Parts: sequence; structure tokens; C-alpha cells
Amino acid sequence: MDKKYTFSELYEIVARLRAPGGCPWDRELKLEDMKNYVMEEAYEVIDAIDGPREKLSDELGDLLLQVMMLSQICAEEKSFDINDVVTMISEKMIRRHPHVFADVKADTSEQVLKNWDKIKSGEKNMTTVTDRLKDVTKILPALLKAEKVQTRAAKVGFDWDNIEDTLKKLEEEVAELRQAIKNKDEENIFEEMGDTFFAAVNVSRFARVNPELALDGSINKFVNRFEYVEENAKKQGRNLEDMTLSEMDKLWDEAKGKGIK
Repeated sequence: MDKKYTFSELYEIVARLRAPGGCPWDRELKLEDMKNYVMEEAYEVIDAIDGPREKLSDELGDLLLQVMMLSQICAEEKSFDINDVVTMISEKMIRRHPHVFADVKADTSEQVLKNWDKIKSGEKNMTTVTDRLKDVTKILPALLKAEKVQTRAAKVGFDWDNIEDTLKKLEEEVAELRQAIKNKDEENIFEEMGDTFFAAVNVSRFARVNPELALDGSINKFVNRFEYVEENAKKQGRNLEDMTLSEMDKLWDEAKGKGIK
């Protein structure tokens, strides 16, 4: 890396891409077009956190580009520009950290979060707990959204006493789902499936496990073990389509026994 670019230089690059004579593809971008790109790049950043730092730096740059591009589009609309974005987040950080930038005392993370929630509620004019539940970002993955809703309700005491109670509730929901399936009631199956997921999130919350990351881990484990099954089937000169479930299960158990995750 021979040259170190600055934030202002990146701003000029993005502005030129959008300017007359710039990139036709970038010039055609609209705000609604950016949704998928922002979401994709955010997930790639999350994935890169567990990898080499150079990869994380690269992905953070891709995410920053989305912020810059969105800001540039809005600047062209005369709505706001990147300086407004920087100003707003700076003011927000100062406002929500009075224990750092003012004389409020907060010696623990719990006190910090309590102050943060109080300040945020005031900023958004949220006067009820229901207001705070409805304020959870609508587009969040459902597992994360459920965890956030449950956590906010728990802050006023609307919660289970312990993890054993959450497990009992999960078992109850599974039983209700089983009954709905037995009755072949499609509408009820849909509802009970949702309740089962919601109850499972409660268990993960009490266990201090991120439900989204836990499910992602299980998906990766499934793929890796399936790969073992397929590769070892080929070693036997077999195609999966020609094998019985019992034969595939035997290879699956081998993969599990080898600790493949």
C-alpha cells in the first residue's frame, strides 16, 4: 500500500463517481437500490471479524462506501450530506455518554446502559414500554428481533425467573406444535411454529447465547458434516441419490464422532 488515502479523498472519489462524466452504474443508483448492498456488506463485515484483520479492513471499507454513497445521493437531493451524518453521530455519542462528556456518574456497564436507554427514550419521545418494543428495527433478522423485544420487556420485570422456566415453556410450545401438526391445521401450525422459535430465543437469552450466531453455527456444522457424508459416499463409489437414509445416517454419525463442526 504505497499511498494512504484520507476520508476527504474518499469523499471526492464518491462525488466524482456520481458526477456527470462519472460512472454510469454509480450515477444510476437510487436510495432503494442501496438496501441490499448495505445489508450484504454488513454481513460480510460480521463474517470477517473472525478472520484475518486485513480481510476485516477490506470489508469495513466496503461498508463505509455504502455510507458514503447513501450520503452522496442524499446530498444531491439537498437532504443532507456526509458532514451532517458525522455531526449527528458525534452529537449522539456525546449526548448518550454524559458520564464521559458531562458530570453524570456511571461506574458500571449496567449504569451506562440504563442511562443510555433513558436518554434514547427521551430523544425518541417513547413514553411507554410498548413504544420501546415497537421501536425495535423492523428489518432485523427475526431471531435477533425476538431477542431485543424480550430483553426490553424484561427490563420492567416481564420475564421468566430462570432458564428452567424457559425450557418448560419451549417444551410446552413444541407440544402445541405437535398437536397442530396432528390436526393438520395449517394456520395453527404457522402460529405454533412462530411461538416455538420465540420460546427457543428465550432459552438462548437466559443462556447468554446469541440466537442468530448459534443457528448460523449449526447451519455451518450441518454443511460440513454433509460434506463428509458426500465425500465418503464417493469413496465407496456411491452417489447420495442411490443410498438409503440409513446408509447416509451411518456416515453422518461417523462425521459426528470425528467432531466435525
